[in-house]
Formats: sequence, C-alpha cells, structure tokens
Amino acid sequence: MSEKTSGSNVSIDNIYKLDGRVPVAKAIPFGLQHVMAMFVANLAPILLVCGASKLLGSDAGKIGGVELARIMQSAMFIAGLGTLVQLYPVWKIGSRLPVVMGVSFTFVQALGYIGTNFNYQTAIGAIIVGGCVEGCLGLTYKYWKKIVSPIVSACVVTTIGFSLLAVGAKSFGGGYVDDFGAPKYMLVGLITLVSCIAFSSLAKGFWKQLNVMFGLIVGYIISLIFGIVDFSHFTGTINTVGFIALPRVLPYKPIFNPGAILSVVLIFLVSAAETIGDTTAVVAGGLDRDITEKEVSGSLACDGFLSAVSGVFGCMPITSFSQNVGLIAMTKVVNRFTIMFGALILILAGIFPPVGAFFSTLPEPVLGGCTIVMFGTIVVSGMDMIGKCGFTQRNTIIAALSISIGIGFTQTPGIFDYFPKVIGDIFAGNSVAGVFVLSMLLNFVLPKNMDVKKLVGMQ
Repeated sequence: MSEKTSGSNVSIDNIYKLDGRVPVAKAIPFGLQHVMAMFVANLAPILLVCGASKLLGSDAGKIGGVELARIMQSAMFIAGLGTLVQLYPVWKIGSRLPVVMGVSFTFVQALGYIGTNFNYQTAIGAIIVGGCVEGCLGLTYKYWKKIVSPIVSACVVTTIGFSLLAVGAKSFGGGYVDDFGAPKYMLVGLITLVSCIAFSSLAKGFWKQLNVMFGLIVGYIISLIFGIVDFSHFTGTINTVGFIALPRVLPYKPIFNPGAILSVVLIFLVSAAETIGDTTAVVAGGLDRDITEKEVSGSLACDGFLSAVSGVFGCMPITSFSQNVGLIAMTKVVNRFTIMFGALILILAGIFPPVGAFFSTLPEPVLGGCTIVMFGTIVVSGMDMIGKCGFTQRNTIIAALSISIGIGFTQTPGIFDYFPKVIGDIFAGNSVAGVFVLSMLLNFVLPKNMDVKKLVGMQ
C-alpha cells in the first residue's frame, strides 16, 4: 500500500508523477539530492571566469575576496529561482518540467576572454542582451521548431552525455588538485560509487531512489576520515559575507560592447541547443513520452530571460543542468513538488551564506562517484532517442557524422588554429555546439527521401 497522509492525495507514490503532493519529510531528501548533485558544478564556472576577469576601476588582475563571495552567493540564488520558474512557470516562461537550473559551463571560455580583454562589466552587458535574445527565441519557438528535428535533438542529448563523461572522471580522480589520481581520491570515488549501487540494489520501495544521497553521505564521511574535506571556504565565506546577506541588484554597471554581445549571443544559441537536448532528455527519460512545443518554448524562455536576470544580479548565465537530467533518468523521480524543495534550498543558500558554504565543502571524488553513472545514463537516453528516430540511412549519416566530427574535433588540439578566433572559441571546447550545427546542416542538406531512392535503385 502507498503511504498517504490524512486521507488526502498526498502520497509518496507521487514522486514518479509530474504533479501531486509528496509528504514534506520525504520530499526534502529528494530535493536535497538534486542540490548536492549540482552544487559544486554550479559554482565552478564562477571561479573560472572571475579568476580571469578584472573589474573596471580595480587594480586587481582578477575578481576575488568579498566580490567573488557575493557573486557565488548570487549564483546559488539565481539557480534556485530559475529552477522554481521551470517547475512553476510565470506566464509563458518556464517548462512546467523537473528541470534544474545552474550556472552554465558553456560560457566560460567566451566570458573569460571578455573579462580579461575588456572587463567584467562588459561581460555582464553581453549576458543581459544575450539572455533576452534567447528568451525571445523561446517565445517564438513554434515559428522555427522544424529546424531542430527529432534526430538533431537525439544527437545533442547523446553528445551531452559523452561530453560529461570526462567531467565525471575528472571529479572521480580528485578534480583540480596537484596530486590528481592519488589512491585516496580513487578510493573515495570507488566507495561512493559502490555505496550508490549497493543502496539501489538492497533498499526497498521509494528508498531506492535516494541511492545518490546515500552515496554522497557515505563518501563525505570517508572523505572526512581521509582528510580531504576543505573547510577553508566555509569559514572564509562566513567571515567575508556574514550569516545573512541578500543578493545585490546591479552591483556592476553593465557596459554594452557590440563585439562582446555578438560573441555571447552566439554562445546563447549553443546553450539553447543544450537546453532543448536536456529538456527533451528529461521528458524521454523521466516521463517516457515526446516533448511538446509548449514545454520547449517555456524552457528556452526561462533559460534566456533568467540568464538576463542573472546578469542583473551580477552573475553568469544559467541553463539546464545535465547532471540533474541524468539523476532524473536514473531515479525516475519527476515530481515538481519534490524538486521544488531543491530550488528552495538553493534560494536559502543564496540568502544564508553558511548553507552554501557547507555544500561547497563536498569533495570532488564524492561527486565523481555519484555522477559517473548518471552521465552514462544520459548517453543511453540519447541512444534510445536515436533508435526511436529509426536507423535509416539518412538518420545514420546524420548521427554518425555529426557526433564523430563534433566530438572528435574537440579532442584534437590545434585543429581550429587556422580558423577565425570566434570559430575556435565556440567549437574548440564545446562538442555539443559542433554536433548541433552539423546535425542541423545535414538535416537540411540530405534529401528526405534518400532511403526511398536507394530502395528504388535496388529493384
């Protein structure tokens, strides 16, 4: 029998349904699981861009100290706000799907370049304009939706999974540390991974779906024993920002540079492709159905307009998080009410810095042990989508050529050296961008009836 409260429609069984209420005590762990899966990755792009950016009027070569802490605080707040809008749309903005938002890695290279050669205020101006452009594209999706056919979306989802495998492996080995791959990191990652699998195998009922949470807890305890939990950021954040701090509105006066805006708008188009792929994967992997036009439109609109709002808060663009797409595909927990608690935890982390500071102590090997299976799940979901499109000659060429070139070129240093710099900035480090563009071009160029012609020729 399902667990219910006071004869109402509140039931733990609802975790597998998009709508419906779940007992709060049961919902919080599932929401927390989503936050822990993406928390460090949500802050990492901020560290990379701020480490390469300068503020106008500052002599420092990078953004650090109080300014960095406040930008990271805004990142947590805006990630929670964006997730909340995706779950419970405002007007046409939001997909009404369990899409978790976070600061995007896609923009790191472009914004780092702008922040270094111009300043962070110029990057903020480009983010605000670029976000509005993507938001408008989302609202007008029905007019250009045929450009992104099912086979294109399938290729993008598959590539997102492949591109994240290296991220999971990097975390498994310790992340960005001098002794990367040391036995202590590998052991922590292995114990975390085994804990997730064991809990999923041995637990009963809905508890099985908390296997990632269990793995994170076990991995954290083992990390404490091994002495690889770093509490310096915890005390530093509290000393710098305090126990309560509201995110600042327009902390930096945006500068609107046409060249910077153009380059960032191009990256927003790539981010839009990733969002379409992520949202499609959530629906296919979690709800086992095709995505609707309204859901894609709302998801893109949220991705864009909330990124513009993020710029207003002095932060980088946000986008759908593939880590959490993998978590949904693996656990099948799609309930909006449940994942809302993850969004609220992120918002609280943005208002109460100690909350965010605690989550930031989660060691990389623990994340690697939990996420490496999740990322593989995204690959499998993408392959399943390709299979549903059908292995016709046309679809096979589109998938094989776009994925092999899109991924292969990003693994070959120097291959874009003789191209214009903007081409290298977009495609050299982003396999999803290459696969998206190539699959769309092939979808336009290849004749729709090429398989029919082949059959006619054989008769």
